[in-house]
Amino acid sequence: MADNKKNDMQEEETTICMLQDENGDEHEFEVIAQCEYQGATYYAMIPALNSDMDDEFCEYVILKELVDENGEESLVSIDDNEDEFNAVADIFDNLFDEEVDYDTQK
Repeated sequence: MADNKKNDMQEEETTICMLQDENGDEHEFEVIAQCEYQGATYYAMIPALNSDMDDEFCEYVILKELVDENGEESLVSIDDNEDEFNAVADIFDNLFDEEVDYDTQK
């Protein structure tokens, strides 16, 4: 998913982004978390169709927000930079671990 564009972002209980893939097809993604790392903003997202699957495991994608010289925002994949990807994935994994209280689950 290189060079995905953030076309539409709605602020509600959940944030839904319309992302355009490399083939020009648009897909809805739900933002499940956001973090900062080395001065950049990163988003963890899942396909919006999976957002109603609370008890199911769903892999998330990590996208980095870039702003060009005209102020245009875009979201890009960081899969090709292993060090950056691993560092940001660790941040999100730690964040998600904190959100789940395993002591209260049976």
